[in-house]
Amino acid sequence: MKRIALFLMTNLAVVVVLGIVSSLLGVNRYLTANGLNLGALLGFAFVMGFGGAIISLLMSKPIAKMSMGVTLINAPRNQDEAWIVDTVRRFSEQAGVAMPEVGIYEGAPNAFATGAFKNSALVAVSTGLLQGMTREEVEAVIAHEVAHVANGDMVTMALIQGVMNTFVVFLSRAIGYVVDGFLRRNDESSSGPGIGYMVTTIVLDILLGFLAAIIVAWFSRQREFRADAGAAQLMGRKQPMINALYRLGGMQPGEMPKSLQALGITGGIGKLFSSHPPIEERVAALQAA
Repeated sequence: MKRIALFLMTNLAVVVVLGIVSSLLGVNRYLTANGLNLGALLGFAFVMGFGGAIISLLMSKPIAKMSMGVTLINAPRNQDEAWIVDTVRRFSEQAGVAMPEVGIYEGAPNAFATGAFKNSALVAVSTGLLQGMTREEVEAVIAHEVAHVANGDMVTMALIQGVMNTFVVFLSRAIGYVVDGFLRRNDESSSGPGIGYMVTTIVLDILLGFLAAIIVAWFSRQREFRADAGAAQLMGRKQPMINALYRLGGMQPGEMPKSLQALGITGGIGKLFSSHPPIEERVAALQAA
């Protein structure tokens, strides 16, 4: 709940700061003169920035179960399932979080943790991961996911995404009004936003959205370094996590829905937009810690 409160307060603070800066620079007077209600825009940006991110956060666990075909281990059917549940329980107790739901899904090597609250999370591993790794390596991957839960990474990413959304919505529309006012400066007969506003808003939503995605991806990569270090701490040594990373480096990562990619053990392609750092950078960071 503390992180949810932080989420709300941060988004509200962003809106307040945008309002103050606009007032100090005189932007609000210019925009108001051109037909824009700055207060309404700030409110709209807050709702859009907060609303989409928090809905995504609250729906993350059921969406993960459905989209990945996760089978929950409510009553272990064999020794492997019992071992997975016991491993998650042991690391959760060490990390000081409530026991997450535990699941398995069919697919290539991967694993993820998700959920709106760290005391009601889900940790799931793929069949490919279980079949392609030693138990110690799987244990390290599970520790990595539990570290994500203990760090509150699901809420942190929603917080960052919400802040980015707020900036994108506000800036694209504010700049759209400026451009539209400039294009129609000699046209006194028209009222309301024109084609300049609409085109500018669409273009900036796309361009600023890409910039926001780069920032969010950068934060996601930093979380992976922390989760790797957290796994090493939970296991009491670095080598199992290093071995698991080397093993993953030689595997073809399983495909995951875009909404879950930042929570898995392996990442996507493209340095700026990748949610995970390269394997060699993660290993180097662990060895240097």
